[in-house]
Amino acid sequence: MGPTVHDVHAWRFKVVAGLIELHADPDRFKPLRDPAGRGLHLASGAALVNLRLTAAQLGHEAVVRLLPDAGRPALLATVRLAGRHRVTREERLLCAATLRPLSATASPSGDRPSANILNELREAARLEGAALHPLPTAADGGAQRAVLTTTGDGRTEWLRAGQALQRVLLSGTARSVSASFSFEAADVPGVREVTTPGEIPQALLELAQQAPVRPRGRLFEPAVDRQREGKGNWQRIR
Repeated sequence: MGPTVHDVHAWRFKVVAGLIELHADPDRFKPLRDPAGRGLHLASGAALVNLRLTAAQLGHEAVVRLLPDAGRPALLATVRLAGRHRVTREERLLCAATLRPLSATASPSGDRPSANILNELREAARLEGAALHPLPTAADGGAQRAVLTTTGDGRTEWLRAGQALQRVLLSGTARSVSASFSFEAADVPGVREVTTPGEIPQALLELAQQAPVRPRGRLFEPAVDRQREGKGNWQRIR
């Protein structure tokens, strides 16, 4: 699961001795306007966040290396499950949010998110090595546009931008913020006014606050006794 512009999941996970590898699958992603594979790396970085969150639910710390082998350009990252990890409430919320579909093109409707929520989304991007800048908006309301940037514009930065994009989208979903996104952001009006020299626009987002949805049941989490035994059973929280 992960956000894609062309509804093509162009990544593959492969289990090898002691590692999980993230591979690009260029045969499934050949947009004519993306010969360098920037979109492929962004989408693959987003999928990497989901893997990390899943590992956290199972009680493992995910140690990630981006582009670990220059001789294997299709190998985008390796993940080693190291030690024990106590899952946080935020990680539970983000993992639950991965189960909801994310739209690339449908513009959300609703009010602009509050300044506090925007700051939380900006912090989500910062944790992944990127920056999220809200763009100037009209006074009559509507969705809030924001640009996601990195310092640098290579394969490593694309993967980081993809991870930041996914964390922002999931953080928004957990806070009843709907979003759409585009990987084309460089020529959007207002971007130059909010970025600094050296920042590269990687994605454009539209964010809109929705009324919170009251869940029918509570979230699921691993049973404590089963988790200690290393089993993957899940139970309803009472």
